[in-house]
Amino acid sequence: MSDSETAVTTQSYLFNTGRGFQSQDYLGCHWEADDQVSFRVWAPQAQAVAVVGTFNDWQPTALTLVGTTGIWQGRLTDVQAGDLYKFQITSQRGEKQLKIDPFAQQFERKPGDAAVVLKPVARQWHDSLWLARRKKSHPENRPINIYEVHLGSWRRHDNGDYYTYAELAAELIPYAHQMGYSHVELMPVMEHLLDASWGYQQLGYFAPTSRFGTREDFLSFVDQCHQANLGVIVDWVPGHFIRNYDALYQYDGTPTYEYADPDRADNRRWGAWNFDLGKTQVQSFLISSALYWLNDCHLDGLRVDAVSNMLYLDYDEGREGQVNQYGDNRNLAGIAFLQELNTEVFQRHPDVLMIAEESSAYPQVTGRVDQGGLGFNFKWNMGWMHDTLDFFEMDPLYRHDHFNLLTFAFVYMFDEQFILPFSHDEVVHGKKSLMHKMPGDRYNQFANLRTMMTYMAAFPGKQLNFMGSEWGQFLEWRDWSQLEWVDLKDPLNHQMQQFTAALNQLYHANRPLWELDHQPAGIIYSNTDDAASSTFGFIRQAKRKYSFVVAAFNFVPVERRQYRIGVPYPGEYELLLNTEAKAFGGTWTQLETTFTAIDEPYKGQPASFEVTLPAMGALLIRPSKVKGESKK
Repeated sequence: MSDSETAVTTQSYLFNTGRGFQSQDYLGCHWEADDQVSFRVWAPQAQAVAVVGTFNDWQPTALTLVGTTGIWQGRLTDVQAGDLYKFQITSQRGEKQLKIDPFAQQFERKPGDAAVVLKPVARQWHDSLWLARRKKSHPENRPINIYEVHLGSWRRHDNGDYYTYAELAAELIPYAHQMGYSHVELMPVMEHLLDASWGYQQLGYFAPTSRFGTREDFLSFVDQCHQANLGVIVDWVPGHFIRNYDALYQYDGTPTYEYADPDRADNRRWGAWNFDLGKTQVQSFLISSALYWLNDCHLDGLRVDAVSNMLYLDYDEGREGQVNQYGDNRNLAGIAFLQELNTEVFQRHPDVLMIAEESSAYPQVTGRVDQGGLGFNFKWNMGWMHDTLDFFEMDPLYRHDHFNLLTFAFVYMFDEQFILPFSHDEVVHGKKSLMHKMPGDRYNQFANLRTMMTYMAAFPGKQLNFMGSEWGQFLEWRDWSQLEWVDLKDPLNHQMQQFTAALNQLYHANRPLWELDHQPAGIIYSNTDDAASSTFGFIRQAKRKYSFVVAAFNFVPVERRQYRIGVPYPGEYELLLNTEAKAFGGTWTQLETTFTAIDEPYKGQPASFEVTLPAMGALLIRPSKVKGESKK
């Protein structure tokens, strides 16, 4: 057996046994050393398979079945870079169907979905310094402040055309950097046909969408982000795929990537097909996809969409009562897949982010796999998000009776390693923008929004905000048009944007706000039991004993004078942030900038000081020289 035949046998074996985690390097379209182009596709139940494309005038060239592997292959000459192609699958019933290449790394622009032949290019990356810095510490101990972006609607040209990856690099990267974000999280950039799906109905699991340019253009965008000290996270959808019959559905004429049971295959909630996560070839396909984006595209993390759909047999509509062999509703194959996915990712990239968008109370989502957990290192805190928005949407007159919406999150905040998300899902489909959710007149809406954003920055957990919220866009998000950048001509919107930038930079510069996010030592409870006055306060602690930030909040439009705050040490303290500063759109023209804590115990703390707590506002304060702190 030749070396090439041995390689084919090995790769086929790995793919079929669920261990082929670089399957894109074998399946799909590849340029060979002799300038021939190989085509390989998995279609185990097909009667025949052929490749068609611009290189053969879309007339079928037959491929050959490789033993009992279910993989068909062939080599062609006269294929050029940029040629388009598909596979023609003949089912056992003799029906012919043109299908996409599941492993294609670039597709033609919609509405077409033919794959593009790519000639391999040795890319020169320029992000080695970023990657080296990324390896120095675990992400749990770093400041993570994510700007969630939908590339198709962040900006558009006046005629409605998309910005290209190059144009987005020129404008989005410096903007996100200037605003003080640590990462951008891109709503799915994997190839998809329907704009209205926002990318969650995916077609190509290895291909950046051609809407904005080529694969190389996308890689350049990521490279430039890293050079600007900006991480890149992308939403990834391993639970379900697009319904289109020329995509993955019944790929060889039978259920191939989806469940054989049509009821389990049908995802009614999202109008998609569910992957059969217990099938070994599907495991190879999906884990290869995840590792491709992390390895080949240098991404800093994946936000895994709709994890609950993979954890429960009865998650979808109309599936009530479905149980496994143990009599409960867990999807054992889905759980095993997620554990395998995270195990393989972190063996290769211990410094990346694997973020679960998981909406239930499933335990140990961020727990270790060897201890029964799913193995993610972060989970969106959906409970905190819903409760916080419910509280801030409420008329301040009634907030004192609903402080449990704020305090309940303290009960479970260390159960998982959380990210606090104000995501796209909360500002669409009639839910209103964050700004529009806030009660009161326009001035009070901005005051509420500034206070809520400060509450997020102070609460334990990393953070994520969707584009447009940083300046308080009033209209809810629309995927078909750009953000309302014209808002920034309004002084209040402009000042809100300046506030967000200042808050983000403050967050990054103060270790207490992120260093111990997931440890009980990272928070000290102080003024958390004064619901009657609708005020609230706590202390965030860093590893260093005397490094902490005092956070105090007033959730009603009534100024609180001589408001006492308990702190661990007497001494001198300084103001970090007053959300009601004139520069941010507030009313305070003169700020209290220094405070002296005396040996007067208060709220369980040995010392305390008084402040004027602004109406519908928040203060962040830190020690400047406290008793007991070494001069060194």
